[in-house]
Amino acid sequence: MLEIDLYKNNNTASRGYGKIYARVDGKETLDLSKLAEHMHAHNTPYSMGIIKGVLTDMVACIRELCLDGNKVKIDDLAIFSCQVKSTGANSYLKFDISTNIEAIRLGAYATGEFRRSELLKDGTIAYSKLAQSKRDAERPQPEPEP
Repeated sequence: MLEIDLYKNNNTASRGYGKIYARVDGKETLDLSKLAEHMHAHNTPYSMGIIKGVLTDMVACIRELCLDGNKVKIDDLAIFSCQVKSTGANSYLKFDISTNIEAIRLGAYATGEFRRSELLKDGTIAYSKLAQSKRDAERPQPEPEP
């Protein structure tokens, strides 16, 4: 289940300034060892070590392939690709890779069962304890009886 927290947008430059928005209340970040342990617990005939080794190699290969300009699609998860962040130049001739390229980023676009429409349909969402307490604090309190 996804637990959501609520926050108020305090960015005065934003069109949504002052409004309340939701964000996923993250629990923990699982590394490859924990992912391998989880996968092993699903009655696979492969050991945790073999699964972790395959996943480790997969990560290295996705990085290598993306840095070579390829896109890598893992069905029902995402398409991974490299993207660049750059500053503009006044002409093609004035664009210089060494000064106009600021960063290379990894992009991941959901695909198949991980697409937005599928996740919204299949996901279960609830307020986190913190979000519920924020909501409760805004509820009108009943007038005390005389």
